[in-house]
Amino acid sequence: MLGAGSPTGMAQPSKTQIDRLGDRLKKGPAEKSDLIALDTWRRSFGPAYDSVVQTIRDQLKLNPSGRPAKSTNSLVEKLKRESIRLTQVQDIAGCRVVIRNVPEQDRVAVSLAGTFSGASIVDRREIPTYGYRAVHIIADVAGKLVEIQVRTELQHMWAELSEKYADIFGSEIKYGGGASEIRKHMEIISESVAEYEETERKFAKVTKSDKVKDIQKTMDLLRKELAKLLDEEFAFINLMKGKEE
Repeated sequence: MLGAGSPTGMAQPSKTQIDRLGDRLKKGPAEKSDLIALDTWRRSFGPAYDSVVQTIRDQLKLNPSGRPAKSTNSLVEKLKRESIRLTQVQDIAGCRVVIRNVPEQDRVAVSLAGTFSGASIVDRREIPTYGYRAVHIIADVAGKLVEIQVRTELQHMWAELSEKYADIFGSEIKYGGGASEIRKHMEIISESVAEYEETERKFAKVTKSDKVKDIQKTMDLLRKELAKLLDEEFAFINLMKGKEE
């Protein structure tokens, strides 16, 4: 069994020990001692998470939401689903900031990367993961990775919608599995959001003029209509869930 880590004053487990734990969990079924060790490991990310959240609040004046540690079940599922070592998992601890639009998302992402020394940027907008789009900043705090998700309001609505569908049709919907018609439906919605936001980015670069202001008003109306359609999708899913219950 692994050491309990700094919260109890015991020595931190080595990278090799952590990866061997991950290998055992991938094979399953998990031993009780390994689940306890995994729980200890994930909880050790708490201080790094708290530090990241406080830094974002103090320096960028943003109010992130999130979780200090991914659940043990979610971690085991991720290890079995992906070809990844336990020490390579970047989202054991993670927080999220939701930004109004793409130009602001770009600015915040750059600011976050500059705030956390050595942070890396993973842009999931150009190559989305099964329709999921966002910018992730991976901060390294004393050897603990903390993922900061930066989403636009529309990207966030899509991600929440995806979670709703996963509740009804199974979590595999989010990872390329499940009913193909549901996945295609979600991809079409994601592409609609992406097309709007790409247009939004282009107009943000144009020199301001009365004509541009008129165009921006039109863009704002289109954005509201797209948000309305997403809201209607939420209402439809909630109706479906109600019928199932």
